[in-house]
Amino acid sequence: MVRRVLALTSGRIAVVILALIALLALLGPWLAPQDPLATSDNALDAYSGSHWLGTDYLGRDVLSRLLDGSRISVLGSLEVASVALVVGAVPGVLSVYLGRAFEWFTLRLADTLVALPFLLFAIAVIALLGNGITQAMVVTGVLVSPLFYRVSRAATLAVARSPYVEAALVSGASVGWIVRRHVVAKVLPPIAVALAQTIGVGFVIVSSLTFLGIGVQPPEPTWGGLLASDLGYLSHRPWAPVAPALLIMITVWACNLLADAVRDVSGEAGRALANDRQARANRRAAAGPLPAGGSR
Repeated sequence: MVRRVLALTSGRIAVVILALIALLALLGPWLAPQDPLATSDNALDAYSGSHWLGTDYLGRDVLSRLLDGSRISVLGSLEVASVALVVGAVPGVLSVYLGRAFEWFTLRLADTLVALPFLLFAIAVIALLGNGITQAMVVTGVLVSPLFYRVSRAATLAVARSPYVEAALVSGASVGWIVRRHVVAKVLPPIAVALAQTIGVGFVIVSSLTFLGIGVQPPEPTWGGLLASDLGYLSHRPWAPVAPALLIMITVWACNLLADAVRDVSGEAGRALANDRQARANRRAAAGPLPAGGSR
């Protein structure tokens, strides 16, 4: 699947952008030209050679804070997606095989989680457990997990009704063997699409919570926190929110682009795309090389 995704232009663009964001998260603290927490007397400065994106209201270098804050934003979105994947996909697959009681319970639980406003519920849980990004992301991941539950359950139901799975059940194969042998390969493509989308949603959630000052302790830099602080000084630096907002928008767009690319190369659409490319390659091979004059 990876090769087919990279064969698409949209897939290559999404992978390049997300790889650059991942590098920012890994190397951001070391790439920062200045200490992101160091204050100075040069508050609200414009662009300059020493401050490429200017300074904030406390005189801190904005570029350094953006680079350093990328780590929390990326890790937070990955925590949301990972928790949602584990909490949602595993019960979604098992609900098809573990009987009516487990199925009914997980369906009702998924419906309950969908009905909860995750932002308000996350705020309430953080108020009880303490203000921390890990608590916020775990709670948010649980609330987003019904997406994975429904996707994995639908894909598993489609496989469970196939003749070869029914034959395996009749022959006495265990549920674990059937899931490993037949279900996982069929469930992975839709889960991969949901995972890419959820990482983008995770960026929006992390940015929203940190914009409100939830999940981080000042003066820890985050993209959402930088956006919130810049909005208070638009009269002095009207261009300031552009950089953090643009980073958030590009990252979410790349996640959605990757999800579309994975969807395009998986399932029936992926097979049709592969067959079309093979047919074009066969036609070019049958036509043979052009003569020296450039035309036949």
